[in-house]
Amino acid sequence: MRFRLAFYTVAVLSAIVPIAVSAQGRGGLNSAADSIKYKYAGNPQLEKLKEDAVKGIDAKAKMIQEMVDQVFSYGELGMQEFETSKYLSGILEQNGFKVERGVAGIPTAFVARWGSGKPVISLGSDIDDIPQASNKPGVGYHDPMITGAPGHGEGHNSGMPLNIAAALVVKDIMTREHMQGTIVLWPGVAEEAMAGKAYLVRAGVFKDADAVLFTHVGQELGVSWGQSGSNALISAIFKFKGESAHAAGAPWRGKSALDAVMLMANGWEFHREHMELPQRSHYVIPDGGDQPNVVPSTASIWFYFRERDYARTMVMYEDAKKMALGATLMTGTKVDTVMMIGSGWSGHFSRPIAEAMYANIAKVGMPQWDEKDQTLAKGIQHELGVKESGLSERGGRLGGPVNEATRMGGGSDDIGDVSWTVPTITLNYPSNIPGLPGHNWANAISMATPIAHKGVVAGAKVQAMTMLDLLSIPQIIVDAKDYFDNVQTKEMKYKSFLSPTDQPPIWLNAEIMAKYRPAMQKFYYDPKKFKTYLEQLGITYPTVRKIVQ
Repeated sequence: MRFRLAFYTVAVLSAIVPIAVSAQGRGGLNSAADSIKYKYAGNPQLEKLKEDAVKGIDAKAKMIQEMVDQVFSYGELGMQEFETSKYLSGILEQNGFKVERGVAGIPTAFVARWGSGKPVISLGSDIDDIPQASNKPGVGYHDPMITGAPGHGEGHNSGMPLNIAAALVVKDIMTREHMQGTIVLWPGVAEEAMAGKAYLVRAGVFKDADAVLFTHVGQELGVSWGQSGSNALISAIFKFKGESAHAAGAPWRGKSALDAVMLMANGWEFHREHMELPQRSHYVIPDGGDQPNVVPSTASIWFYFRERDYARTMVMYEDAKKMALGATLMTGTKVDTVMMIGSGWSGHFSRPIAEAMYANIAKVGMPQWDEKDQTLAKGIQHELGVKESGLSERGGRLGGPVNEATRMGGGSDDIGDVSWTVPTITLNYPSNIPGLPGHNWANAISMATPIAHKGVVAGAKVQAMTMLDLLSIPQIIVDAKDYFDNVQTKEMKYKSFLSPTDQPPIWLNAEIMAKYRPAMQKFYYDPKKFKTYLEQLGITYPTVRKIVQ
């Protein structure tokens, strides 16, 4: 797919002369961003509303801290985010939002709406966490609260609190100023399994949205536009059916489903040599049989197939189906089920909205990290043997499209499906510590500490200011639709990976949460008794093995 740059008309309510926005806070702008000129220069009235929004977010800093810590303490895996969903939707309901729960057949999904008319601004962020990532916050080494339990080893406890704070502040301004528009909030359920957003798209959650402002935790403030470097993804489980027998007494009478799983996996390993480099594929074996003296009559293998776009990812999926069939021919077994667990397109993000948001990023600037924050960061970096650079102080960044000629693939996020349905951007905000492995206990240690609290406050300011831009400058929405229709989707149209019969895997992670939830409940945060979760746990902030100078 080729991309062209479009020229956008000057915003209706903006100044005609383009201006450059200077950064506030530490770090400043990178050299590339310094040269960017912004056509959406706010008028004095809008700038005053933004100042009010910033003050409003600062006034909600305590609420933000409590929400971030509360969701962290729940630590729920995908499709099992019951406490998290109830808590977040309850806050919105208490603040005048109309909440629909169980959206798209997903018990933990909800949609909260407030306001009326256009524009419809949709805010989303993920809420699930990582298996076996339990760790005490503020502790710069491996010290799980519950050994083997899940934890927020990516930081998905922070994004919806950011959105809620921004939405409540903007709601108050809209009410005071009699502004028309609709605010919609929704959680990204089971993002780690890519099992939620495609179902929300299919259910029509975004059919009336004019813009989606998604948020995702990171190490700095940033936003990008155009084709992202993420890969599309299909998540699928292949279940095999064989015939049991005594593994020692009469093995010749058995047909091992596990043999079929292992042959399929082995075939895929040989296939890797002949795939293009941007592909990513990985698997686990959820069912490998019951015990060694019984020939396994059932077995399963769970694959993630990732490539740059829909077509290439579908090729991988179809190749895997052929290998599964081949494995059955070699073992006398059958493919019992091929189950689509989740899927997602590679994201493509709106240039007009990203540029408007970046102007706000430049105004807000990075949080002011103190010595304790940097000590925790350098302590865990030292623990893991990576560069002890501490927390980033670099100013906000505006990224552009990837170079298709050199694109090498990588991770995935099902916000891609949303981005191909409605103009979308992703705000990255700082709450993670640089240099950590990701999807790991180490990534959890900052996520209920002042590092996360400060990062979410900064991100909420950017989010609220950008919402006010969309409400006050109709041309941004017009330009975003033009970009979506005439640039992004001119040559490529969205087609879901899901079949009409695919259903959300609401059983996902149920057994794991049933095992650990009773013990985890003892660690739920109680903000009525304790100022912070660190205080409740009795943790001195920061606790590290090495005091970094």
